[in-house]
Amino acid sequence: MTAIYKREMRSYFTTPIGYIFLSIFLLFSGAVFCYTTLYSYSSDISSYFTVMLVLLMLMLPLLTMKLFSEEKKQKTEQLILTSPVSLFSMVFAKFLAAYTMFAGAMILSSFSFIILYQYSEIQTATLLGNIIAILLVGGAFIAVGVFVSSITESQLAAAVGTIAILAFFLAISLVNSYINVYFIRFIFSSISIFSRFQNFTQGVFDISALIYYISVCAVFLLLTVGIYDKRRWE
Repeated sequence: MTAIYKREMRSYFTTPIGYIFLSIFLLFSGAVFCYTTLYSYSSDISSYFTVMLVLLMLMLPLLTMKLFSEEKKQKTEQLILTSPVSLFSMVFAKFLAAYTMFAGAMILSSFSFIILYQYSEIQTATLLGNIIAILLVGGAFIAVGVFVSSITESQLAAAVGTIAILAFFLAISLVNSYINVYFIRFIFSSISIFSRFQNFTQGVFDISALIYYISVCAVFLLLTVGIYDKRRWE
């Protein structure tokens, strides 16, 4: 598992993907921070983290699109299937490498909030809650990207497919306001990533949301394991 993790981390910096991701992510997150706080003369951090959800939807597929699709394209998939590492360890190592890149970029961008402490009163607990929430959402998004990458050998198809699924999860809450049937609204609210994230932006640490995001990660990682388990026996 460690060897696979190190290989994936190395690949981010031996190819342009890692540098492109970090550059664009830090640039846009800085721009969003300036617009939602400094330029708006506001200490409300909820707007920043809400906009960051959309940025994650567009940026995280850059990290996941190559994880398995590249293995298929280069015909190295059989090496993974015949390696002594368990399938879950292999999938989790790739997930962890992508998550490390994202979490590192997110933590770096969060240092911008030090500026706000000099000009206004920021509730540290609320700030930490939002950072934890965005890290949880990022993990769920990456797990989806890992799954989509495992079902195609095209990196472009993997990226577009991941964005489409993530957009669906985010858009559910918008569609939900136009639905009058309570049962359907309840289901949409239960699977909506945005609805659960809102509690964190209001300073409420939602345990059910924590369980939800971890469950999304687990489900999509296990689906990926299932796909490769099926291929191993074919």
